[in-house]
Amino acid sequence: MKACFYRRTSLGMIRIEEENERITRLSFESEFPDQEECEIVETACLWQAFVQLRQYLDGERQQFELILQPQGTAFQKEAWQALLDIPYGQTRTYRQQAESIGRPKAVRAIGMANHRNPIPIFIPCHRVIGSRNELVGYRGGLAMKKQLLELERTVMARQREEEIRKTVGQEEKG
Repeated sequence: MKACFYRRTSLGMIRIEEENERITRLSFESEFPDQEECEIVETACLWQAFVQLRQYLDGERQQFELILQPQGTAFQKEAWQALLDIPYGQTRTYRQQAESIGRPKAVRAIGMANHRNPIPIFIPCHRVIGSRNELVGYRGGLAMKKQLLELERTVMARQREEEIRKTVGQEEKG
């Protein structure tokens, strides 16, 4: 059964779809279909996806523990897999992503694959930036891409500060 559910988040309304307990799509409000092609029901899988999404948006989660099943070509799936290898709080250029899959000349194709990523955020295409470190292309819009990157940078900075405080505190005790 193909199921979908909607929830309001700090990013606006989000729609997540699942089939056979695998996440297949995440859509932003501007992309919602005119007619439903799935049953609107909050399955356990969709509930867990929204819980993890909220935790991520609240800065409490850095990795998702969901089974993802994006639909696409072999090349697209290869590109999307490379996105999953980009650590939280870091970015890569489209060229670096292309090089990571052994296709250094496929920069434009990588950009198109990222644009067609059916499960943004969970498959973090927002972590890919232009060659001059500029924000380019994101289905949710550049403001959302910037918001997601700033969230991750803020969480990482807070973690570094906590580690420094712990280290300083241990040195003062010692």
